[in-house]
Amino acid sequence: MVKELIIEGTADYICDYTFNFYWHNKSLNPDSLITGQNSTTFTYRDIVDELKTGGDVRITGNVGKNFAYSLGAGIKRLGGSGEIEKAGRIFIDGNVGPEAGMGMAAGTLYIRGDIEYPLGNIIEVASDVPEYRKFRSVTDVLCNGTDNDELIVNEFNETERTLILKDGIPRGTVAARCPCDAKVIIEGDAHNGTGMLASNATVIINGNAGMNTGSHLDGGTVVVHGEVGEFAGAYMKGGKLIFLNAKGFIGAGMEGGAIYSKNKAKSSPPAAKSRMKGDDSKLMRELMDAGRVESMLYNKYELDKEKEKYVEVQMRDGSIVMRKVG
Repeated sequence: MVKELIIEGTADYICDYTFNFYWHNKSLNPDSLITGQNSTTFTYRDIVDELKTGGDVRITGNVGKNFAYSLGAGIKRLGGSGEIEKAGRIFIDGNVGPEAGMGMAAGTLYIRGDIEYPLGNIIEVASDVPEYRKFRSVTDVLCNGTDNDELIVNEFNETERTLILKDGIPRGTVAARCPCDAKVIIEGDAHNGTGMLASNATVIINGNAGMNTGSHLDGGTVVVHGEVGEFAGAYMKGGKLIFLNAKGFIGAGMEGGAIYSKNKAKSSPPAAKSRMKGDDSKLMRELMDAGRVESMLYNKYELDKEKEKYVEVQMRDGSIVMRKVG
């Protein structure tokens, strides 16, 4: 059954798989009614449940922040599998706010109005529905191919499973949750959260990257030929994050993996500076085009062997900091 809504004004958190997370000092209720509905009484959960069955959702009106967040992801924290799951199609007869599709792993967006930048983990393809623009998840394209969808401006090599993003559009959470052996090359800057939860992809950014780059990275590789924003590598579980310079603290709450920085960076517990080895220098030569001497001068950060001396403390604003015991 297709869910159809008419929304007056602009509604936030539409088709947001993370809706009952803790946002801005308040817990959001997925069973509350979507704001601004005209003649319908759908809850936020109703819409997400429909998409999880592969169904369609049609919305007349504007959608704002957190649209299609983590669409197609089985959120572990909410009792899901933690894996990518099937998702249906969303049709929007209206405008879409910035960061649409952050963390999106599956499903398809059809948009008839304007869409603000930055985008989330989505890429435009030639539409098969007249008068609508069509967007798919970058992760979906990397793992499942284009399925005869023609990319707009960008390029994808099916044989090498390599996607080149050259349209200059800033995107966040590129390759989110990507489980397949694939590569993304971003010709320019990236928005926040590049490589979030990626377990097997390589993302190369020929520019700078925003906040939370490599956050929750779970085995993938993120290479930034420039600067990263605050909280890079936060809660990393595995993989490699490499950059030239960091604006703020790196490695907060990390559980595994390695972070490399050409310039010294400030780390957060339990991340700590460790010794570069021969294989590390070789990796810098391969991925950062560093010379032999330059490659040995990179700084490496890993999980502190004394991590048990730190505990997580939740602050009043909902954030988590690491504090040393005693």
